Amino acid sequence: MTSTDRVEQELGAAVNEAVMEEMAKQTAFRDETDPPRFGPAPPVPQPGRPPMSQKAVDDSVRMLCGSALTLAVGGAGTGLLWASGHANPYVVAAICAGPPALALAFSRVVRRFREAVAAAPAEQHHHYTGTVHQDLRTSHTSGVWARTNNQ
Repeated sequence: MTSTDRVEQELGAAVNEAVMEEMAKQTAFRDETDPPRFGPAPPVPQPGRPPMSQKAVDDSVRMLCGSALTLAVGGAGTGLLWASGHANPYVVAAICAGPPALALAFSRVVRRFREAVAAAPAEQHHHYTGTVHQDLRTSHTSGVWARTNNQ
């Protein structure tokens, strides 16, 4: 046996020993205990739709229903115009622009009404026992030098 063969055998034995040591080490652990039902960990988002607030869910449902209604109204209008054989542009404009214009006007009236109700002064009730004196004097300041006249 030559010295190079002996070096190769020793090197191979050292590599095999290192591999066996690594394989003997524990590389994984499985915890078999049941996890607690409640804990401090935050919830994990599940696949599918992302979590949303109830208002966002309600708004998205309203948008989906509104788009379905728009599709139905547009299909009915298309069918009516196709069945009549011709379409007057003024009638089409009135049909398309009329309902949104009325809805916009109605929403503005409602908004102005709410603003007027909110701006109205609150009704005040005062209940007194005994004699009540009201001071109705007014103040008036005039002149270059400020002079106050209480009357």
